[in-house]
Amino acid sequence: MDNKIGLKEAISIGIGGMVGGGIFAVLGLAVSLAKGGTPIAFLFAGILALITSYSYVKLSKKYSDRGGTVKFINQGFGKSVFSGAISNLLWVSYIIMLSLYASAFGSYAPNLLELTHQKAFDFHIYASAVIIFATVINYYSIAIVGKIESYAVIIKLVILIAFIFIGAYGLIGNPNLTQLAISQWENPIKLFAGGMVIFVAYEGFELIANAAPDIIHPEKNIPRAYYYSIIFVIILYIIIAFVTVGSLPFQKIATAQDYVLAEAAKPMLGKIGFSIITVAALISTFSAINASLLGGSRVNFEIAEDDELPHHFLSKLWNHPVGLMVTAVSTLILVNVLDLESISTAGSIGFLIIFGIVNLIGYRLSKNTGGKKVIPLAGFVLCLIAVTILINQQYQSNRIGVLVSMAIIGFCFLIEWIYKKTESKK
Repeated sequence: MDNKIGLKEAISIGIGGMVGGGIFAVLGLAVSLAKGGTPIAFLFAGILALITSYSYVKLSKKYSDRGGTVKFINQGFGKSVFSGAISNLLWVSYIIMLSLYASAFGSYAPNLLELTHQKAFDFHIYASAVIIFATVINYYSIAIVGKIESYAVIIKLVILIAFIFIGAYGLIGNPNLTQLAISQWENPIKLFAGGMVIFVAYEGFELIANAAPDIIHPEKNIPRAYYYSIIFVIILYIIIAFVTVGSLPFQKIATAQDYVLAEAAKPMLGKIGFSIITVAALISTFSAINASLLGGSRVNFEIAEDDELPHHFLSKLWNHPVGLMVTAVSTLILVNVLDLESISTAGSIGFLIIFGIVNLIGYRLSKNTGGKKVIPLAGFVLCLIAVTILINQQYQSNRIGVLVSMAIIGFCFLIEWIYKKTESKK
């Protein structure tokens, strides 16, 4: 019973997975796309996450496995080129998320040094250093990774909730409140596209699937863990978006796009508020990198175990799966090559496709799971629409992000096809 997880811990896994570095990384990007309708953009993305979680609930209860999403994909499509490619896409999407968190860390870190009147280094130095440091910790002790994450969840939630309360008080009489008026919203398609670009801020709930075998009273607690954590995060994000748009003029948000949450604390608390949010962002993004490195290497190991990647990935490097080092090196390359919007676009497209597939599996296996067909079907259709709108919108404003996403998807299928072809000849 010692290794079992209660409802509180299961909800913490979901919240910790979502409120990682995502909100710090993509809030400014969301405002640049949705303007005064940013809270609605977060609501759109949250509703899609909530609908998708229904399939996760049913699949987690029926096919409880530490492989989580990877196992669901294999359950729905067998061990085929398609299932292998989608599982590979999940692993690559972890790498993209790691790049997003490292990018956010690199954007917030210079602000702290400038406050202490020290010369700040280039963004890439901070982003690269935090990946290397987190990799060293992962190799040193997995127990430390868990401890860092458990403390970080509490610290970042306390600071974000304090930001909400102080920020809400600071909104009284703030002239920027008019920015939240419907006349300041982008059109519905742009609002929806804005929500989908920052969909990566919600993807972390899928970590509950990996913990499902250890959750006590799974019939009751698995649904509660998914639904409670997602609903809590939707409300948290909407209020944070509301306070941020109501606190700062759009021009200032655009200037401080990569560290907008810290900038939004300035009107209420001045430099102290700016410093506190900056520290919270650094703790959050660092803990998210730590946990995602571990999660990414486990996904990679599971795929190799299922014969969908070469068994070389099952070998160990310094007593850890070799996938940990591959994940870390790939993240280092990505964060130094792509900009924040391209990383966010690639991550959102990746997870929207994966969640669309999970919804399709939920629909196809509804008889086995005892679930309704209409909710997974709605989730699948909405994910398809979301990917289409996101690609269309981003192709006009951020062509590189879309091309990178398409190249990644193609690469996942090509690698899996080559591997399966090679194996069949043996």
